[in-house]
Amino acid sequence: MDEQQKPDVPTNPVQQTIPVQPGATSGKQEPQNKRPGRKYYYNRKKFKPAPGQQEFSPREKTKLTFKKISIVVPLFNEEESLRPFYAELKKAIKSFTCDCEIVFVDDGSTDKSLAIIKEFARTDNKIKYLSFRANYGKSAALQMGFRHASGDAIITMDADLQDDPSEIINLLRKLEEGFDLVSGWKKKRYDPFIKKISSKFFNFVTRVLTRIKIHDFNCGLKAYRKDVVQAINVYGELHRYIPVLAKWKGFTISEVVVNHHPRRYGKTKFGISRFFKGFIDLITVIFTTRYITRPMHLFGFFGLIAAFAGFLISLYLTYEKFILGTGINNRPIFFLGILLIIVGIQFFAIGLIGELIVHSNQDEKEYVIKEKK
Repeated sequence: MDEQQKPDVPTNPVQQTIPVQPGATSGKQEPQNKRPGRKYYYNRKKFKPAPGQQEFSPREKTKLTFKKISIVVPLFNEEESLRPFYAELKKAIKSFTCDCEIVFVDDGSTDKSLAIIKEFARTDNKIKYLSFRANYGKSAALQMGFRHASGDAIITMDADLQDDPSEIINLLRKLEEGFDLVSGWKKKRYDPFIKKISSKFFNFVTRVLTRIKIHDFNCGLKAYRKDVVQAINVYGELHRYIPVLAKWKGFTISEVVVNHHPRRYGKTKFGISRFFKGFIDLITVIFTTRYITRPMHLFGFFGLIAAFAGFLISLYLTYEKFILGTGINNRPIFFLGILLIIVGIQFFAIGLIGELIVHSNQDEKEYVIKEKK
């Protein structure tokens, strides 16, 4: 036999691979997820392709109990980060066995963000998008994204590449444990100093006042069941306190630690004005979640304190006037006592008017039904 006709034989017999035939009784199993028309060989408990072919590692599909997942992405002027974000997002959801859709919400961008999204939509039928004519804010973008999402599980995340798309599966797994809303916790975050401090302050105050024990209320990376987004109404700047709104509706809340990355492109949309807006929003969300159906509990409480303090002051001045014979006409404390009594009565009046308004407009929309027959 000529040397050119000799078959290639490995020089080292230890490294020689032995083909495994289907149905053989050697005790070694054939790979389950192999590509059609490709021969696999067994060597040291690892499947390898035939000599001369590129190595292939079978990838298992990620099975989820949800039928469809919607990923809502609000954005504003993110043209530089959109393409890498979309590539990472597609990579993260590629292994999901359930159907997925991506809902981009362009919040009135003035750059090429909308054109890039349209470019994605031309080649990917899983993409939905809507664009505002003006910049209405993140709360409005989320609200409209929720309306257009058709999945029974909904993920929200930002498009600035600070939220890691690979964390989606962890949120969904936590959601499968029975929770209604799962919030991400950026335990180690890469943000400007003022943003870190203000975020910690508001998270602490919100945690104390609402008694919801999560660490990061404002994290953009969250997972929801469909029932949650249908029950809440996000407006103004209340997207920071979505867990509070959901908790008030009776939904269960949890959190998972997620990776956070430094911003690669553009500048943060955070400004010092959001510090003051956040404080006002906190007061708003506490009132709307705890006292919207019982305003007398709030106004009556302050009215009782003010009226009682004014009564004590007036009682003390009466003692000084008639027992001690001290003049009280020109004393500031005399006017303070009268003022507190008047303020207390006004608070009570506001509470009563609020109760009348609430009870006259009460209907089933205020209640979230879990099951019915």
